[in-house]
Parts: sequence; C-alpha cells; structure tokens
Amino acid sequence: MSEGVQGQEILIVTGMSGAGRSTVANALEDLGWYVVDNLPLPMLKTLADMADRSGGALPRIVAVIDVRGRDLFDDIQQTVLELRQSATVRVVFLDATDDVLVRRYESVRRPHPLQAQGSLLDGIRLERERLHELRASSDVVIDTSRYNVHELSTATRELFSDEDTPGLQLQVQSFGFKYGAPTDVDLMVDMRFLPNPFWETELRALTGVDPEVKDFVLGREGALEFLDNYVASLQPVLAGYQRENKRHVSLAVGCTGGKHRSVAMARELADRLAVMPGVAVTLRHRDLGRE
Repeated sequence: MSEGVQGQEILIVTGMSGAGRSTVANALEDLGWYVVDNLPLPMLKTLADMADRSGGALPRIVAVIDVRGRDLFDDIQQTVLELRQSATVRVVFLDATDDVLVRRYESVRRPHPLQAQGSLLDGIRLERERLHELRASSDVVIDTSRYNVHELSTATRELFSDEDTPGLQLQVQSFGFKYGAPTDVDLMVDMRFLPNPFWETELRALTGVDPEVKDFVLGREGALEFLDNYVASLQPVLAGYQRENKRHVSLAVGCTGGKHRSVAMARELADRLAVMPGVAVTLRHRDLGRE
C-alpha cells in the first residue's frame, strides 16, 4: 500500500438537495476534517494533489459536491478511480424521501434548483432520476428522513470520527476583570471570593503558575470545596453539550488582575476536567504578563 493511501482520506459528500449536506459538512469540520463546500468536481484532483504535497497538513479532506448536472456521474466515477490510486476515498450520498424533502423546502420557502417552471416535487423527482446511478455506486448512503439536525450530526460523528477523537473541545482561560470580562465564552466563574495573593509581599511578584501561589490559593478556605463541587456540576453540563452537538465550549476563570487566583484555579480546573471521557482541554491565560 502506498504512503498516500495510508495517510490521506477523502470524503466526497453529495446527494439530494435538502438531504443535509451542510449539516454533515459542519459535523465533519468539528471532527477535524478540512471541508471544502461547493467544490467544482474538476478541482477535486487539484485539491488532493495540494494536500498530498502539504506534508500531512491536510490528511482528511471533505469535498461537498453538487452533482445535479447531467454529465457528472461518469466524471465523478473517473475522478474517484484516479484519487484511489493515492488516497482512501469514500463517496457519501445523502438521501431522504420525497415528502420529507418537500417539507424541508417549504419550511425555508425556497424553490428546488431543478423545478424550473414546474412544481417542487417535479424538481425533486428530476434530481433523483439524475442521481440514481451515483446513489447505487456510493460507499455510504445515509437516509436522513427521520433525522433532525442534531441527530444527523450525531450519526455523522458515529460514522466518521476516530475512536480517540474527543466529543468536545473545552478551552479554559484565566482573565482579569480589570481588563474587561470576555464576551465570547459559554461559562464564567469568579475567583474573587478567595483572598488575593497580591497583598502577600512574598507572592506579589509571582503568578498562579508558581507553586507558592498555587499552594496559597488552593489552601484558602472554600477553594477545594469550590473545585470539587464545580467540577461535579460541570459533568452533566458537558455531557449535555455533547448530546446537543455543541462541540466547542469555553470556560473563563476570573480574578481582579488575571495573575494569581484565576491562573492557579484555571490550571487546576483544566487538569481535573481533562480526565473526563470525550473532553479535550486546552488552557490559556489571557492577561498573564500584562502587569
């Protein structure tokens, strides 16, 4: 097996209009795939060649392709054959029943691209006729008729995520309230209920990264009780985020200057949350070093 087959994966996502291509593409992007939407079919080989020369920077590519054109079935078959000489390629076809597609189009009040002067159902039937052979030859067919957006995202993750792919990306960041509270976070906690190491002469020049400050902060009354209870309260919250397909969550930990208490507590929270199944944690200190 060649190096390309081992390292590069390409998913071609296509299918009926209204069957959920955008939802699947978003779910795959959250899993770390590089997604290109509405890519002209002739450009797919060029994209694959660029990825092959990127030195592994783009190992997994998703190309969302609209193949309603009359002559594209033979083209896509040939393109897949060529790509499979150097990569693992799968064609994913999304489908749904006619009545479901009609309801989806009516809910967004948009015409079907192929209906022209006919009815919505005329456009759907014409597209189905054109895509019949492609559907039959696809590697994966997903009938989305009974899926809502969240369920389709979940099904996509189950089909295409690696076993070690985290279900949720959690960023923990410390900050200082005197520099302004962050506005782009999902959760926020305030560490100003703890005594400030700033007023301890031997700790003032240190930060929450230093062991002396960490020991001081975690040794204050209520600190460990807060950590235990807050981490326990986050477990059902983070699990719920995963069920609702919220893949990226940010938690901000604040104190007055973002130097001592918030830094120490953010690090401790990150360590504790990192052991939760399906959660990948990153840590940043927004205001550390500003004083």
